[in-house]
Amino acid sequence: QGRLVESGGGLVQAGGSLRLSCETSGRTYSIYTMGWFRQAPGKEREFIATITWSAGTTYYANSVKGRFTISRDNAKNTVHLQMNSLKPEDTAVYYCAASPHYALDGQKEYNFWGQGTQVTVSS
Repeated sequence: QGRLVESGGGLVQAGGSLRLSCETSGRTYSIYTMGWFRQAPGKEREFIATITWSAGTTYYANSVKGRFTISRDNAKNTVHLQMNSLKPEDTAVYYCAASPHYALDGQKEYNFWGQGTQVTVSS
């Protein structure tokens, strides 16, 4: 079974930046797509971005396009989410997830998940 561990969350002022990381271990050979999702208090978990492990093909939610960038470091088995121009509405727990096939924004396409990292954006 694979394991995903997120890091890099914290408290930042509006307009600031954070870089999240998701380190994978275990059955990384079975990963085709990595995704980032988030869940704000009282809201459903929502899709943010995906990247394919081999080709690096990316896909973003409209709400973060132009502000967030997903990338991967294959040598370190790590996926990053660079978040710029943060807004208070970006406050949420951020999760990374892995899929064994090409996946986009459907959460059911991802078969294992990290524990999440808290991002809080103050106004």
